[in-house]
Amino acid sequence: MKEKKPLNIQIGRRIAESRNLAGLTQEQLAEAIDVTPQYLSDLERGVVGTSVSTLIILCSKLHISSDYVLFGNTRENDVSMIIERIRFLPEDQLQMVERSINLTLEALEKDPTSALPGSN
Repeated sequence: MKEKKPLNIQIGRRIAESRNLAGLTQEQLAEAIDVTPQYLSDLERGVVGTSVSTLIILCSKLHISSDYVLFGNTRENDVSMIIERIRFLPEDQLQMVERSINLTLEALEKDPTSALPGSN
């Protein structure tokens, strides 16, 4: 059995987390990036590394940055993952999300300190 490299394990973990946040199964993502489900499984478990071309396609399909996949770097206030999760909701569900966001923002405007850590 191949020895897993720590870097491959970290990269695989971030890919798996991003796939789960996107609501995709391994099979769905594998099909979207034109690899086998077994390869994607091995990639997520750190058994194999990825090529640059596969990394580019993965980042594109999951709407994540290569900085995040490779180094775990995230930009503060990056809402792209949230946008992708709600992009294809049916109209009635999208309206519910919009109302929820508006109510939350209104509540924060009334009491901005409620969003601070430890203010509960």
